[in-house]
Amino acid sequence: MTKTTELPDAFLFDLDGVLTPTLDAHKRAWHALFDAVLPSTVAPYGDDDYTQLVDGRPRYDGVRNVLASRGIDLPEGTPDDAPDAQTICGLGNRKDALFNAELAQGMAPYPGSLAFLESVDATCAVAVVSSSRNARAVLAAAGLADRFSIVVDGVVASEHHLAGKPAPDTYLYAAQQLGVAPVRAAVVEDAIGGVEAGAAGGFGLVIGVDRGAGRDALRQHGASIVVDDLAELVPWPTPLDRGER
Repeated sequence: MTKTTELPDAFLFDLDGVLTPTLDAHKRAWHALFDAVLPSTVAPYGDDDYTQLVDGRPRYDGVRNVLASRGIDLPEGTPDDAPDAQTICGLGNRKDALFNAELAQGMAPYPGSLAFLESVDATCAVAVVSSSRNARAVLAAAGLADRFSIVVDGVVASEHHLAGKPAPDTYLYAAQQLGVAPVRAAVVEDAIGGVEAGAAGGFGLVIGVDRGAGRDALRQHGASIVVDDLAELVPWPTPLDRGER
């Protein structure tokens, strides 16, 4: 729930599914990976797996979660593993290669998200907080790279030993880099694990963007406001019903 009724001084944006429609590209890459590697003796990979086990989490955690849900145990490996290695890291790197092939086809931000970003950017500090190691490439492909001086992605999380979402560590680190207390910042997320991170970090506002996770689920896991598109919040500030929307 909202910790303050004052307007935030900063907005911390998730990337995939919030600013850019990379969500669909990620979904296709995960499907392609697990369609190829899961044996026929276990349940096939489906959309519920993405929502519950993968979305918003670091790539290797997603691989580990899906395999564990099927009782499959593979060696951890190392981040340098080749994409054909039968390890957690190898499979994660294969998913990365599949995603980069999707990204090469081009990317554009959601129009409503771009309008919201332009609305808040005039008066608030902004940062991107993404579990992806491809965040900077996605921002560049979408023409958004110059809008964010602070990008806390999977690379930064690894370098600073920050736990991934649903832990709040990456969001807290981004707020620290902006010089803003969490209670004075807003988290903008589309994933269950992401809104959980915002709630756990004590952020003043957690905005859920429903790209398929479900409005009720986003609320139950920590979102104080849920919208279908960030265009609903333009212009900012706007009167917000602090109850049900």
